[in-house]
Amino acid sequence: MVEPTARKQRTEERRRRILEVARERADADGWSAVTTRHLADAIGYTQPVLYGHFPGGKSEIMLTVAMEGFADLTQRCRIALEAADAARAPEVAALAYLDFGSAHPAVYEAMFQQAIDAKFDSDETPPALRAAFDLLSTSIGDDKGGAATEVFWGALHGISLLERAGRMRPEHRADRVAELTARFGA
Repeated sequence: MVEPTARKQRTEERRRRILEVARERADADGWSAVTTRHLADAIGYTQPVLYGHFPGGKSEIMLTVAMEGFADLTQRCRIALEAADAARAPEVAALAYLDFGSAHPAVYEAMFQQAIDAKFDSDETPPALRAAFDLLSTSIGDDKGGAATEVFWGALHGISLLERAGRMRPEHRADRVAELTARFGA
């Protein structure tokens, strides 16, 4: 008989593998290329096994990837902010945010461009999303966590998308961040 702990560990490993393969495929070919058939084939299991781990299929997988992305983004920003003085907090948070978007395009897309079942700024906001928003709010000194944070986040999002699309000159990133953070200094 298989121990419950060993079964649970195998289940979690399989679940992690599904997410890993989904991210790899999305990074290589976009989220439209991520299908349950492809994922099942890639991990060597049937589609029913995949749905056993993610009953919501691709939508649930993207939501999970997005929530992990928010947690990762928050952690990266937090680490960057811990190493900086308070006066540079908006700049440091902005750079950490933009670096994350550049380094993880498929995750970033799942977080912000794909339809996922995650409400922003409501009682139902997932904790990982709330933590990311709150950290950006703190970095700019928006103690109300309101419109200023939304504008800051929106500007970062726009810069991230435009940079990735090659619509902004890479050598001007520091200038863009300086312009943005001058308006949001704590």
